[in-house]
Amino acid sequence: MNTPAIVPGQTLGILGGGQLGKMIAIEARRMGYRVKVLDPDTACPAAEVAEIVQGAWSDPTAALELAIGCDVVTLETEHVPFAVLAEVEHVRPLRPSAQVLRTIQDRYNQRHFLHRHDLPQTRWGNIESLDELVAALAHMGTPAILKRRTGGYDGRAQVRIYAADEAQNAWRALGEAPCILEAFVDFSAELSVVLARSVQGEIRFFATAENVHKDGILYTTVAPARFSPAIRMRAEELATRAAVALELVGVLTVEFFLTASGELLINEMAPRVHNSGHVTLGACVTSQFEQQLRAVCGLPLGSQEQHAPAAMINLLGDLWANGEPDFLPVLAEPRAHLHLYGKRVAHPGRKMGHITVLADTTDEALAVAERLHGQLAQAAR
Repeated sequence: MNTPAIVPGQTLGILGGGQLGKMIAIEARRMGYRVKVLDPDTACPAAEVAEIVQGAWSDPTAALELAIGCDVVTLETEHVPFAVLAEVEHVRPLRPSAQVLRTIQDRYNQRHFLHRHDLPQTRWGNIESLDELVAALAHMGTPAILKRRTGGYDGRAQVRIYAADEAQNAWRALGEAPCILEAFVDFSAELSVVLARSVQGEIRFFATAENVHKDGILYTTVAPARFSPAIRMRAEELATRAAVALELVGVLTVEFFLTASGELLINEMAPRVHNSGHVTLGACVTSQFEQQLRAVCGLPLGSQEQHAPAAMINLLGDLWANGEPDFLPVLAEPRAHLHLYGKRVAHPGRKMGHITVLADTTDEALAVAERLHGQLAQAAR
């Protein structure tokens, strides 16, 4: 039986009103959809382009109020509690499904899923106590990374352990909560695959991206990644297996470590639009945000064709140290696209916007992006 499409003029609901929700909403409004967003802050970024239902993500009453007023519901964050998602799913189509989020939002469930489906990953173990951590470190060795099973983003809720005698401090730093311990991967590069899977099971990929992180936060992305076709094809194959096994509808981002021997290991998965996919906005015929909309509304997926090699660089709150930055040099660069998220308060490490640059080569695009960022950083000192 064919699933009826949600067409322009109908209403899209989004759980979360940050920059990701805002960019989905912009694409939806452009295509003629009405948009409602659940967020605790009535002045969140998405408030500029959508109707806000005020409420915490953990509030089932607010989530149901949103859902009842919409034709389909999606999300910008995987941290909405499963119980709330299940309530939403009872009254309206939720894409991706509550079960997908249950698998992803707990790191133990995610790692166990990868193990069940024979998808490559680093060695890991479940940690429920300090004694278990000590025993796991003795078996796994150091360095290793301790991560809280739930929550955490941009390097938060995790601690790197360099020696066994650091176990107690690491356990306390993460609140003595259930964790997983991961063996450290001495990787040569970080890659990500952003794909979309439709209601009908069609899958389309954006160009595999190459990422650089600083202090656990994404710094730059270039696409297409500067690696062999064989590596890109392998990454797409693994991401496809994950998406099909999840029965996902929507955008899925799979982050990989590439080892010195050429092996790909899955680091994390996110069933949503993703920072490393921002480069698609302006660089591709269909952005990840429009593709998310198309997928969850049951529309045909758009073309993922990329106009030119591209680079994206994040603009963090550090650049606002001396007040609002002067963006005229960025706007004077004809190959650059400036995206600001409309956040009212800037603080170090907070994502405030990004710049995307298109050029003849990825190296050239990255050089221009880093030059523009450097000018902004110099002014902030």
